[in-house]
This record gives sequence, structure tokens and C-alpha cells, in this order.
Amino acid sequence: MTELRGRPRRWSREQERELWDRRKRGESVTQIAAAMIAPVDTIRTALRRRGGIAPRPRTRAARALSLADREEISRGLATGRSLRAIARTLGRPTSTVSREIARNGGRQHYRATAADTAAWRRAARPKPCWLAAHPALCAVVAAKLADGWSPAQISGWLPTAYPNESTMRVSPETIYRSLYLQARGVLKKELTAHLRRHRGLRRSRQAARGADARGRILDAVSIAERPATVADRAVPGHWEGDLLAGARNSYIVTLVERRSRFVLLATVPNKDTVSVTAALIRAVQHLPAGLMTSLTLDRGREFSQHHQFSLATEVAVFFCDPQSPWQRGSNENTNGLLRQYFPHGMDLAPVSQLTLDAVAHSLNTRPRKTLGFRTPAEVLADYVASTG
Repeated sequence: MTELRGRPRRWSREQERELWDRRKRGESVTQIAAAMIAPVDTIRTALRRRGGIAPRPRTRAARALSLADREEISRGLATGRSLRAIARTLGRPTSTVSREIARNGGRQHYRATAADTAAWRRAARPKPCWLAAHPALCAVVAAKLADGWSPAQISGWLPTAYPNESTMRVSPETIYRSLYLQARGVLKKELTAHLRRHRGLRRSRQAARGADARGRILDAVSIAERPATVADRAVPGHWEGDLLAGARNSYIVTLVERRSRFVLLATVPNKDTVSVTAALIRAVQHLPAGLMTSLTLDRGREFSQHHQFSLATEVAVFFCDPQSPWQRGSNENTNGLLRQYFPHGMDLAPVSQLTLDAVAHSLNTRPRKTLGFRTPAEVLADYVASTG
């Protein structure tokens, strides 16, 4: 653990390495600040200075003099050896040893550690990035970003638009780095507003995987194994589920029957898996027996106790592929309709089950174009009546 106190003007090399190592592992700003004993604002400022992009670790060139080489030079000078003899011991040209001594104080003042530190400092070269070196490419990239194109789309389109111009090539990561690392001075920060995900800091894929455990639900049955009758909506009884999020970490459980689009809503005190599982079980118990035979969910950690839900309800649970909410299209569409009643930024904690039932009734008795302008309640009622 590296201890930081106050707001240091300059990070040490060890502090810098620890900061970015923790960031890469997916730790939050608060977690990093606690581990490094630093104010949260200090950590946040250090991350923002580079747009959330870790600096590349510097390495010493194989042909450069090492600290051990410089210590050999220092010892040779102290014992009065000639430059030729020192160079022969190192296996280096005499001119290399001569220049090394001359640029670091001469025979009388040469010190190995000071010389090595100075050499490391001189080796830093702020080389211009690819976009800075190619203004025409930079202009095209900026224009396409302003039009709403993603970096991946721009990178893939350039070879087709400029097949014979090798300089008109750029990787998506270079575009992202030029946006988030403003020290490069090539793409304006305002262009990040056109990206599909408006983040203040660039997040690496490794950090995202480390911070998010979505997709790691044990024994999850893939949506690919769901029966064909579920996919074609031929038979009622197959549902999709999700959480509708509000302000201050408040949530509502939403369930939608795939064939009829019938909606059930349930209160939930928080997002932990025990509370969500209990809310799902209560919702199913209010349905006529056999009216829910399968439930398709996303891979949120709140659904990790799916086995307990299946044991209590005898309902088969399937999970969408990671980052594929469109595979629960009915539920996603219904959540959009619910925003008419529960807009973004609304605290959902005070909403009672009575209010949720009223909202669900409003949606279930509203004619739907996809149902031939019948209501979800009518479609589901016909099925219940036909099964006795």
C-alpha cells in the first residue's frame, strides 16, 4: 500500500503505477482512494488528467546504458582507469563512455545514480500521435464523429472510402484516446457528446470486465435453448422480466407476457438478489396456475438466485446473451411505455403496490397495434377462458 496525504503536486512512479493498476482491475474511484489513503478528488483529478487512459509503461532500450553500466563507469573513474579500459570492460565504444561522462558533469562530478536519472528524463519524447501527424485524416474523423458515427464505424469505413491512401487509416482505440486524452490536442472534447456512451473517462475492456459481474450467473440456461414455441409467441404463458430503475437506487420489477403483452408490476425494496427473487415469486403466485411456464431474464446479478425462483414456482428460467437486451424485446418496449408514468429521475421507492397495479391495469386495457388493436387483457382472458 502506498500512502498519500493531502494533494501531492506530482505523483511518484510507484504511486502512478498503483493508481493505474487498481483502475485496470476495475476498482472504483472510492475504492482506490480508500486503498491509497488519498482524497477521492485527488484520485478523480489524476484520472481525469489523462481521460481515464493509463499511461504506457516506459521501458529502457536494449542498447542504452543501464544503471549497472553507469556504476561500472563511476567505479572506473574513482580508481583512475582510462576511458578505453572502462569501455573495454563494458563492451562499448570508447566514444559512448566519453559522451556519457561529458554530459553528466565530467570526471570529477560523475555519479551513476544522477546520470541514470538524467538519462531517463532526457529519453522522454512527446511524439505526436497518428491523427496529429495526418491533418486530413483528423478532419475526416472529426466530421464523422460529429455526424454520430462510432470510432469502429469510422475505422472500418476508411479503407473502403480511401482504398489507395495508406495514411487514411486509424484504429478505433486511437480515436478514443485522442478524444479522452486532450493533451494530444487533435480532437475536441466536445465530440465525445456524439458517442453513444457519454463517459467522462475512457474505460478499458479489462476494467469493465473487472468491475461488472454481469454474465457470470451460475448454471444459467441460455436463451438459445428456449423452446421454439416461446420464440414464435404461439402459446401464452412465456414471460420476460426486468427491473425498471429510478433515482436513489430505487427499482420496480416488470414482467411481460410475450404473446399478449400483459404486464405485471411489483415493488422491490432494493436490487439485491434476495429481494428481487422474493418479488418475482410473489408476482407469480398472483397468477392463475400454469399461466407462467417460462421466464426470460437478462444477466444482471439481481437474478442470480434463479434456482430458488424455479423451485418455488416451477417456472423455467432462460437468460439472454450478454449485452443483448433486444432479446427481451417485449419487456424493453414495455419499460419504455412505463416511462410515461415513471419518468427518468423519479424516485420509485415511495410508489405503492396499489399504484403499480393501477398503472399495470392502464397498460393492460390499452389497445395495442401489434395485437390488432385488442387489449392485452382481452387476449390473455381469451386464453384463460379456453383452458377452463
